[in-house]
Amino acid sequence: MIIFGTKGYLRQLAVLTLVCGRCGNSAAHALRRRTTKFTLFFVPLFPVSRSYLTQCTFCGAEERISRERADALLPGGSRVS
Repeated sequence: MIIFGTKGYLRQLAVLTLVCGRCGNSAAHALRRRTTKFTLFFVPLFPVSRSYLTQCTFCGAEERISRERADALLPGGSRVS
């Protein structure tokens, strides 16, 4: 019997002050990377998908963003790996 599946990981990259598109408030937004990995016998082997999102700390709204936008938002010009 082979046991396989996927597991999700959420990593916070930065906390930024942005204007929320939903509530219109200038509030802190958490910039996060969500990665889904293929697992075999509960051991994560390789990433299947990766997405970036920001979440408003005022209203809780999440917005998906591209990797290029995530790179541009990071302070100091750091690249997202």
